[in-house]
Amino acid sequence: MNLQILHPLAVIDLETTGIDLATDKIVEIAIVKLMPDGSTQKKRKIINPQRPIPVAASNVHGITDEMVKDAPTFKQVANEIKQFLTNCDLGGYNSNRFDIPMLVEEFLRSGLDFSMESRRLVDVQKIFHTMEQRTLGAAYKFYCNKILENAHSAEADAAATLEILHAQVERYPQLGLTLETILNCIGEDDCVDFARRMVKVDGVEIFNFGKHKGKPVLDVLKTEPQYYDWMMKGDFTLNTKQKLTEIFNRGFIKKTN
Repeated sequence: MNLQILHPLAVIDLETTGIDLATDKIVEIAIVKLMPDGSTQKKRKIINPQRPIPVAASNVHGITDEMVKDAPTFKQVANEIKQFLTNCDLGGYNSNRFDIPMLVEEFLRSGLDFSMESRRLVDVQKIFHTMEQRTLGAAYKFYCNKILENAHSAEADAAATLEILHAQVERYPQLGLTLETILNCIGEDDCVDFARRMVKVDGVEIFNFGKHKGKPVLDVLKTEPQYYDWMMKGDFTLNTKQKLTEIFNRGFIKKTN
């Protein structure tokens, strides 16, 4: 049983200097792209993060400063990666919370606006946790009856993730065969920004942190406009600042019109 997709599905896995979306950088990216005809295309890049890779991170993924010293920066390969992802829906393992937000942040740092409009996001971990609640290695063993070799190699992890997705569709008929039916089954994240500083509740953008947690973003910006300035100057991700500005501008335009 194969997935029935209208657009290519790009399964992404990143290895990074750490897990802070605002400050950490990509050191390896691998993409396994499933085409509507069932064929796959692959792209893998080692990236120079232009900062030392912490030993703790190297111990996880095996990528060292020596290995990246002659590699291109993300900015140098950003357009190539963006073109490879043209018209693609996006997937991965914990990708909605980490890989995709990190990738979007790197695009923004490079001066490229990577539009998420009309893209479907399918997080295989969310399917797994909804159905079974295990780790990636356990998921691979559970669904594919295989041991995940070379764990934390971006290409191996991305390929295993796509294989798990095929197995999940086979195992759970209620998921259906399209990304739309899968997401209808497990639910889509209703976040405004990838760092989840803002979420949507009944269609309204709400702050999800700090002293204004639970309050509508526009209400706060109208009554306390300095809060916008504080966030724009603060250590928030560029994606968070971008979405906050969109809400600010929308509210201002409505108010003046």
